[in-house]
Amino acid sequence: MSANRMSAAAGDRVWHAIKESFIKLSPLVMIRNPVMFVVELGTVIVLLMTLFPGYFGTEDRIGFNLTVFLILFLTVLFANFAEALAEGRGKAQADSLKQSKKAVMASKLMNGVIKVVPSTELRKGDIVAVAQGEVIPGDGEVIGGLASVDESAITGESAPVIKESGGDFSSVTGGTRVVSDYIEVRITSDPGESFIDRMISMVEGAKRQKTPNEIALNTLLISLTLIFLIVVVTLGPIASYLDIELEIPVLIALLVCLIPTTIGGLLSAIGIAGMDRVTQFNVLAMSGKAVEAAGDINTMILDKTGTITFGNRMASQFIPVGDVELDALGEWAAVSSMRDETPEGRSVLELMKTQGIPFHETLAEGGVFIAFKAETRMSGMDLSDGGRVRKGAVDAVRKWVEAQGGAIPMDLGEKSDFIATEGGTPLAVAVDDRIYGLIYLKDTVKPGMKERFEQLRRMGIRTIMCTGDNPLTAATIAREAGVDDFIAESKPEDKIAVIRREQAEGKLVAMTGDGTNDAPALAQADVGLAMNSGTTSAKEAANMVDLDSDPSKIIEVVAIGKQLLMTRGALTTFSIANDVAKYFAIIPAMFMLAIPEMGALNVMGLGSPYSAILSALIFNAIIIPLLIPLAMRGVAYKPMSSNKLLQRNILIYGVGGMIVPFIGIKLIDLVVHLWV
Repeated sequence: MSANRMSAAAGDRVWHAIKESFIKLSPLVMIRNPVMFVVELGTVIVLLMTLFPGYFGTEDRIGFNLTVFLILFLTVLFANFAEALAEGRGKAQADSLKQSKKAVMASKLMNGVIKVVPSTELRKGDIVAVAQGEVIPGDGEVIGGLASVDESAITGESAPVIKESGGDFSSVTGGTRVVSDYIEVRITSDPGESFIDRMISMVEGAKRQKTPNEIALNTLLISLTLIFLIVVVTLGPIASYLDIELEIPVLIALLVCLIPTTIGGLLSAIGIAGMDRVTQFNVLAMSGKAVEAAGDINTMILDKTGTITFGNRMASQFIPVGDVELDALGEWAAVSSMRDETPEGRSVLELMKTQGIPFHETLAEGGVFIAFKAETRMSGMDLSDGGRVRKGAVDAVRKWVEAQGGAIPMDLGEKSDFIATEGGTPLAVAVDDRIYGLIYLKDTVKPGMKERFEQLRRMGIRTIMCTGDNPLTAATIAREAGVDDFIAESKPEDKIAVIRREQAEGKLVAMTGDGTNDAPALAQADVGLAMNSGTTSAKEAANMVDLDSDPSKIIEVVAIGKQLLMTRGALTTFSIANDVAKYFAIIPAMFMLAIPEMGALNVMGLGSPYSAILSALIFNAIIIPLLIPLAMRGVAYKPMSSNKLLQRNILIYGVGGMIVPFIGIKLIDLVVHLWV
């Protein structure tokens, strides 16, 4: 997107948020935020006293009351703006998702006959046929055929994904498009319950519920509001006893200054922005609770195949036998793979290039490709000069060579056994009656995984890999990937057992996976991250879905969860420190006329009680919009111990929260005192 378009989109969001700020002034909306609801009630009372001063005996204070009203009104408006701006970012993404949810026509299969119906009429269990160029009409599982599917409307990834029946890559999402071949899909969701419907609901925030942490903090804020309400109410009788006239607008202004309006106005925006940051990483969080839980994760369980490794056997080494040279083996292995479009075949050519083995493509010119068959367990090329090249299972190639009268190298068995012992798969390469060597196939660890796991380790998170491989193979993969522990020959119940064991020790556990066999563990984990390329059951069991199907994305999710908790904690600390500072700034200024001894506490040297009140009230209003960017962006997270993190927050946001009001209120008072 161009800079101009991005700027225009941002401008539209701001204008939309401004309009929403006024709409949210409705008491039915404001009551959901008790702190700001109290401010709104105070605003209404001061407005009435300004409009009808005769009823309240405040004719001589109309200007002051009007000023207090305007500042209070802006305070409420700024708080609403913060929440509306956070919501607007999610709604902008929802609009793009809605484009992929347009009703399409579906080819419904009924008793072998195709009936064209609107996608809105499809129900769970219906079977539809989708051909090249057609849009998949609903969420489902592929039960027949094989096709390349463009999922860019959902994931943003332009590369098509192969979908086929069975396995972990049979799940399809409504709104995606088949770009080649043909598939039959069994619909797995009713209208309104599709994956895109859930995505739209989540990113719009329509069903966002407060998390336990947010509820607890909200309870604290309400308690502080009640305490300060009692304090302010009791100031009236105290002031009367001291012959100090404290009018209702002054008491309301004082109350607003002392209650935690800063965090009260930003609390909802922080939660919405946290979920939005997860969405920006192309991860769909089913609830804010899952995002928060990610911030407290202690242990992470990862499925090996398709998560830590690619899930496809890839050529990793050429091992010559007998007196064959490495270059000769590599060249003939490449000839056998020239027209082999399988992942293994392509990986042989990549390995040859990586090792810099010279290759004369003329060797394969005019040749006939021999495809792999279950009967022969080999593939290769019949060359134009009559020569024949084969690669395949060791025993199959051995028999093929023996049938031509060739000799079997003495070290073939030893080297093929070594590969098998290491957990790999040996493929033999032969030309006519001679075996040249072996291709070592292994399930390759995805690039960068070791560094990512080291990053998790610095966060204090322990990683455990689960795999069905034998212990030796599992140990090799675990060492290459850099995980802390592994479970070999694991079954679905083993994954659940290790999660429950960790949870019994009081730890929060995250699990990533993509297969049906991962679904029980994903449901048991505190944070379950399913791959979008995985099965429907895995996605339904998890409380997060990674649209990019990148298992290492859990690191970003954990960081965002920690950032969300840190932001909420930091701004709460700042807000309470603000209130303490404002308390000691205002109270001495209010009472020093009646009690001259309190002048010693007026360290800020505020001009008068009224200027002190207005200065604190103005500061209280402007600090909310100044903190909106921080609430939206979040406090930067750096891996460190809990003690260091606590010390850092107290130093920056606690001490800073005490100092900033003193400076801000004093500067404002210098101007206000000239006017009041």
